[in-house]
Amino acid sequence: MEFFRPYLSTFMAGIAAVLLFFYLFGWSRVCSRKKMAPQAAGAWPIIGHLRLLGGRQLPHITLGALAEQYGPVYSIRIGIHPGLVVSSWEVAKEIFTNHDVAVTNRPGTIAAEHLGSNYAMAGVTPYGSYWREMRKVINIALLSNRRLEILKHIRASEAEVSVKELYKTWLKGKNDSGHVSVEMKQWFGDLTLNVILRMVAGKRYFGGGTKGEEARQCQKAIREWFHLLGVFALKDAILFLGFLDLGGHEKAMKETAKELDNMANEWLEEHKQKRGSNEFTEQDFMDVLLSVLEATNPAPEFDVDTITKANCLVRLHYPFLCISVECYNISFLR
Repeated sequence: MEFFRPYLSTFMAGIAAVLLFFYLFGWSRVCSRKKMAPQAAGAWPIIGHLRLLGGRQLPHITLGALAEQYGPVYSIRIGIHPGLVVSSWEVAKEIFTNHDVAVTNRPGTIAAEHLGSNYAMAGVTPYGSYWREMRKVINIALLSNRRLEILKHIRASEAEVSVKELYKTWLKGKNDSGHVSVEMKQWFGDLTLNVILRMVAGKRYFGGGTKGEEARQCQKAIREWFHLLGVFALKDAILFLGFLDLGGHEKAMKETAKELDNMANEWLEEHKQKRGSNEFTEQDFMDVLLSVLEATNPAPEFDVDTITKANCLVRLHYPFLCISVECYNISFLR
């Protein structure tokens, strides 16, 4: 026995190599029997076609050039994950019309996990019973024509208040020619945030003597959320290298998610207090969600508070468009 001990590790490594070879050989034979789209050339081991997508050209230009070579439907490898590229609107229409269930699902990403409250947010949750139920709740209870009609006065009043404040700015800062320089990006951003927040959580951050520090923090967190949701994370493509966290993206996602969750917690506590007092007047999105979810919880794996916070935040994120407009000179006529 002592004689064979030095060779034991080599023997075990040899057995593992043989088993791996037969596994890969069998898998390749199974895949060859299936009708697969042609795979673009240039894939590297482990990273696949990531080097092509990370080049100097924009990804859509690279994918378009590959489509001219391999046809309107071809496959690529994003790290260790296979991907199908469709560059023909006819094929895309057929897929989403006749095979919509096959392409409805969303891939699991660390951004969806951290920024989507562990997939409680309907905008990033995988296709399934929870997604279908939340879609019904959102379309019928939150985004129906009746609900938007009930809250239309918010849009009108916020636009009126913002224009009046803009007029006051002109009165105070106009020059000899009757002009004043206004940063329209910030003005539109403040107006949009006020409208969305009042509809979602019944809060107003700008104007009327409110403090801007909390509002700027909210705007910053939302911009970070948008940025991090579209950031490429190595862990999504190559799972076993995720511990490296190159660029610190996962850490930033956790911090941003915690900041937004704390903010939503405050809104939720305020709503619960108002619901039990005489201050309860109009119903915003958070009130409606609380009422619906308390009656029927569509997902036992999540509590009502988590679902409410996550889906109020997604209603806050998606409509909030940061309009990139340069500074203009605005004149008001008396």
